[in-house]
Amino acid sequence: MLIAYEDIGSGDPVVLVHGHPFDRTMWLPQVERFTPGHRLILPDLRGYGDSTVVPGKTTLDVFARDIAELLDRLGVERFVLGGLSMGGQIVMDFYRQFPERVLGLLLADTFPGAETPEGVRARNDMADRLSREGMGPYAEEVQWKMVAAGNDSEHVMRMMKNAPPEGAAAALRGRAERPDYTDVLRGITVPTLVAVGRLDEYTPVEEAERMRALIPGADLAIIEGAAHMPNIERPAEFNAAFERLLNTVWA
Repeated sequence: MLIAYEDIGSGDPVVLVHGHPFDRTMWLPQVERFTPGHRLILPDLRGYGDSTVVPGKTTLDVFARDIAELLDRLGVERFVLGGLSMGGQIVMDFYRQFPERVLGLLLADTFPGAETPEGVRARNDMADRLSREGMGPYAEEVQWKMVAAGNDSEHVMRMMKNAPPEGAAAALRGRAERPDYTDVLRGITVPTLVAVGRLDEYTPVEEAERMRALIPGADLAIIEGAAHMPNIERPAEFNAAFERLLNTVWA
């Protein structure tokens, strides 16, 4: 099993987890802003980017353990951990399994709930469709839900179309079985930023507000003019909010 990654910069360690169906390059605006000064570790999840494609089903706890094992190999014990969308759910599962390793949390455009019966069917149906059709038709369909109309979607579209269909399908099947992380959020004891694009249809602002209320002392950043990818659509605003979190952790 190969987990590809970037390990960039030096200083306080920050680990960022991409969403579906993306890869580690989605964090380039954060690399440009936070290195030097921080050590950014950006894995490609199994099944995505340059990592090994494992067909079948990959559950969120497996993704989280992959990240823990990578950080063990790198000798990184404690760090700020962030993720967007599915990446945020992997971050929640990582905190469930390894809370002692986390100094701060970024939860962007994500939600803690278990899948509904309708959602289970939809995710499994989409997984089968990606295996049959590849990523192109799906990417075209969701383009303007991922990125708000009028924003540059070139990078986002390139990541989606280049994602390995079997890896993306395996993640969808795994997400269909995810647990409810509500109690995990209630138990968070480290500085946490909940971020969301104002125009996000997948994880609306109301969901982010509910998460902020569940997490003791959490901060909420609503990124205007952005949909599901605010770190790319509005990097200056997103980075300013993330910098506040990092400054709180390493005051």
